[in-house]
Amino acid sequence: MTDAQTGPPGTDTPSTDTPSTDSPSTDTPRFEIGETAFLLDGEPHRIIAGALHYFRVHPGHWADRIRKARLLGLNAIETYVAWNAHEPRRGEWDATGANDLGRFLDLIAAEGMHAIVRPGPYICAEWHNGGLPVWLTGMPGIGLRRSEPQYLAEVDTYLRRVYDVVAPRQIDAGGSVILVQIENEYGAYGDDKEYLAELVRITRDAGIRVPLTTVDQPHPDMLRAGSLPGLHLTASFGSRAVERLATLREHQPTGPLMCSEFWDGWFDSWGRPHHTTSPAESAAELEALLSAGASVNLYMFHGGTNFGLTNGANHKGRYLPIATSYDYDAPLDEAGNPTEKYHAFREVIARYAPVPADTPAAPGPSPAFDVVLEVTEVWPAVSVSGADATPPASEARPAFAHPPTFDELGVDSGLVVYEAAVPAGTFPTPEARVLMAGEVRDHAWVFIDGTRVAAISRAEGARTASVPPGARLSLIVEEEGRVNYDQRLGEPKGLIGPVSLGGLAVTGWTATPVDLASLATAAAAADGASPVVSGITGPVVLRGAFDAPSGTDLFLSTDGFGRGFAFVNGFLLGRYRRTGPQRTLYVPGPVLRGDGGNSLVIVELDEASVDRVSFAAGPELGHTDE
Repeated sequence: MTDAQTGPPGTDTPSTDTPSTDSPSTDTPRFEIGETAFLLDGEPHRIIAGALHYFRVHPGHWADRIRKARLLGLNAIETYVAWNAHEPRRGEWDATGANDLGRFLDLIAAEGMHAIVRPGPYICAEWHNGGLPVWLTGMPGIGLRRSEPQYLAEVDTYLRRVYDVVAPRQIDAGGSVILVQIENEYGAYGDDKEYLAELVRITRDAGIRVPLTTVDQPHPDMLRAGSLPGLHLTASFGSRAVERLATLREHQPTGPLMCSEFWDGWFDSWGRPHHTTSPAESAAELEALLSAGASVNLYMFHGGTNFGLTNGANHKGRYLPIATSYDYDAPLDEAGNPTEKYHAFREVIARYAPVPADTPAAPGPSPAFDVVLEVTEVWPAVSVSGADATPPASEARPAFAHPPTFDELGVDSGLVVYEAAVPAGTFPTPEARVLMAGEVRDHAWVFIDGTRVAAISRAEGARTASVPPGARLSLIVEEEGRVNYDQRLGEPKGLIGPVSLGGLAVTGWTATPVDLASLATAAAAADGASPVVSGITGPVVLRGAFDAPSGTDLFLSTDGFGRGFAFVNGFLLGRYRRTGPQRTLYVPGPVLRGDGGNSLVIVELDEASVDRVSFAAGPELGHTDE
């Protein structure tokens, strides 16, 4: 997905049964593009696929979600590949657990389905930095998404690692993969044909033999800019199917028509309504696609969750970070349960393709109970007091003339504590002074001598705060999500530009990243903790313990909390916000311990008014815009 659109730790081991066939076999199926249709072993074949991003679903649930796709009547699963999930640090490639793409593709094959792989390198997907690693976008002089040598060298290495997994799993080698996409909605961004040609060269050189596709919205300029001869054009849209297929046909005169992103819902941003679309209207658009003979990929079939700190952000004049839930109002909801839209789509698909007789069981309520919270001492005012204490598992940083960015500190996301002495002469009288930064990316809590006095929010367009007299200035800055499209890809985070107080420059900064994972581990293991006796003012780390059946999904209510992060057994569920729309965080069943003794840790950065937290019987994703 892209800017131009309109409208609304895995525990599994790496796969060990990797197919070893390096070349086509005479007795395995072949997948090709014919004059009017996709061809499977020479026979016309319609793709009815659904998007399922392995990196947004706990690996313990992959097989369940794939099976439910087959029961809907789908014959293929589509997934992006998130480069920054596999290589968060340059040269440290991870293809295990939640990143085991090979196992995911093997599970698709085991269900008798095909796979469509979209490795980017750019994916958008409302995902942090559009899937591009921060170390990549921060390289001096790099030219993103174009034929710039430094960028192409890194892309070559990345794609070959992905294709090492994908190539032996192509359909003519006995695997599941039938299509591979080149780039992603490139026509909305650029028109560098040499860049696209280099991606094709790398792809073919790495042994990818299946047909190659592109996707763009069905606008003539985008379709022309985003593809090359020899690549099969597909389109992305969610309405006016007949009209948009006609536009696509003008630019793809032969071969099958395909909507490879049929938007059947939409994503949510913090502070905005929860998006929903009518099941009946969505089903009618799907009917129009299928009745026209087109192939389709539901975006999304199952959205999943932006676990951890993986959410992206939009910026169309205003910065809007994406919510933790990526439910998307999809046919399969965030917890993997069929919705009304699932059944409406199933009825439509049954008129055009075989649909299994079995249907997924209706879900029952999840266990609902309360957990008493304690206040830990693992973040005791965290050096916002100007004391020598520093956040757990962090190293004190040297002084800087100006506050360094997250990127300069090697921090992708999360929190950094900035501190400096107040310039002499700033407060000749006991009146407040204006604190100003070039820009805060993305949210800062401002402290004077350990007392929180203000907040600055990028989403609200604020750059200044009124600060009372004091000797020590501290700011806790949160990166809320990197923009996932267009020219803001890779923009620096933190305090941007000089900082002044009362018109005087503030210099001599220290900057201390906060290791949230270590913070949660320390809180769960801490010997001492005290009861919550009154309202909670952050930053504070809370903990609780609970028993729950292993494998049972839970929904953690965030009612009464301000904003922060929640962990269960060290697994970072994601961010929460008082602004909503979502009021629960999804807890995948495989995260829970079978012998009980589960730990809950909440890092509250703002204010909370509770002494306990509740697990709800089901999700609460907030009010809608209907």
